[in-house]
Amino acid sequence: MRKENMAMLCDFYEFTMSNGYFKNGFYKRTVYFDVFFRKVPDNGGFAIAAGLEQVIEYIKELHFDQDDIDYLRSKGIFDEGFLAYLRDFKFSGDIYAVPEGTPVFPNEPIMTVKAPAIEAQLIETFVLLTLNHQTLIATKANRIVRAAQGRAVLEFGSRRAQGASGAIMGARAAYIGGCKGTACTITDELYGVPAGGTMAHSWVQMFDSEYDAFKTYCELYPDNPTLLVDTYNTLKSGIPNAIKAFKEVLLPLGKTKCAIRLDSGDISYLSKKARKMLDDAGLTECKITASNALDEKLIRDLMMQGAQIDTFGVGERLITSSSSPVFGGVYKLVAVENASGDIEPKIKVSENTAKITNPHFKKLYRYYDRESGKALADELCVYDEVVDDSREHTIFDPNATWKTKTLTDYTAKELLVKVFENGECVYDCPTIEQIARYCRDQLDLLWDEVKRFENPHDYYVDLSEKLYEIKNILLNVHGI
Repeated sequence: MRKENMAMLCDFYEFTMSNGYFKNGFYKRTVYFDVFFRKVPDNGGFAIAAGLEQVIEYIKELHFDQDDIDYLRSKGIFDEGFLAYLRDFKFSGDIYAVPEGTPVFPNEPIMTVKAPAIEAQLIETFVLLTLNHQTLIATKANRIVRAAQGRAVLEFGSRRAQGASGAIMGARAAYIGGCKGTACTITDELYGVPAGGTMAHSWVQMFDSEYDAFKTYCELYPDNPTLLVDTYNTLKSGIPNAIKAFKEVLLPLGKTKCAIRLDSGDISYLSKKARKMLDDAGLTECKITASNALDEKLIRDLMMQGAQIDTFGVGERLITSSSSPVFGGVYKLVAVENASGDIEPKIKVSENTAKITNPHFKKLYRYYDRESGKALADELCVYDEVVDDSREHTIFDPNATWKTKTLTDYTAKELLVKVFENGECVYDCPTIEQIARYCRDQLDLLWDEVKRFENPHDYYVDLSEKLYEIKNILLNVHGI
């Protein structure tokens, strides 16, 4: 089987539209598409942008080889001139995006593509699936991390992920969202997300006794071993045998760092019992890890019950975001350049008002209170607008134009940065550690009310007066 070419990971209608653009000459026109979403998963207050690095890698490698051309020709519907065009295909446009790890909100562009029509159309599927997946998992991971209230969270979900890419990129996104590490070895090898792990129940079952299994493991890995204590009976044998192994193997070596893992039963009750048993044995530095179908709600309940847990291992409900498994990012045309090079705004109208798009080539500003540093609101502006944060600035809610807010002591920051210019990457991707640190720093700039799990405060994403007027003109043209 031939090697996969990600350029062909594309909805078929992208090719039929592109063929049509080629035949009627539209392929020469520059268009603008926005990537945005309409609803935060789990009814949360914000999402965390992720996946940009993989989009960059895809754009850099974007091409069609002869096998791809032959396949498309076999469909019998594509113009030979179009197929010849694809043979020399290379992305030549501009891309703007918010950096990975940025908290983002509904209806604001997290990426804008400016490119000739065919180029912009053919990248839609891959761009969406990449940003949608990693943003979903980064957002879910952060909810779980916040529920853990400072305890470490590890991503354990590879075997429950939807395919290899889901496991690899999911672990990467989880680290951006705040997880401290992963069980997925290849994500460490490829992206530097710290991988770790100790034993499964099968290790314990392989030995004649539970104690032998624990003792052997401690001898092999005396630096901070973690023993799985629930294979037979957690309180009667698992924890006592772990204590015995720690004392007989580790303490004579002068090593006191160790841990046990609880993977079944009443985790809250068992953790409290385990903590007392470990402390009574003098193993006060021994940590307790918990796993087994955890998510932010269960972790929050465990914390409320006073569970004595130091680290959470979270698998299937994180890697699949099972409570809200789809991130609804969309890719919508917002402007087209005419023959004179002027930018003409475009709008999609729907009877469902939530699906009416914000037109035009835009900038995205975030406003911060100068005293507290906290984010106040985001504003979508037309590309040629410039906000001077040394002056008073009025923003308003486009869904209630009477509701305005005048900013006086504030700073303004453009969120979209240029990633590609004329087909060349002009963006230096940060390391995964830098992205995760940036994400933590940006989250600290959100008010706690926005970060509530239940009924979070609506963070306002407003339109500038100029953009609002343009949108209204287009709505009136279409009879709205």
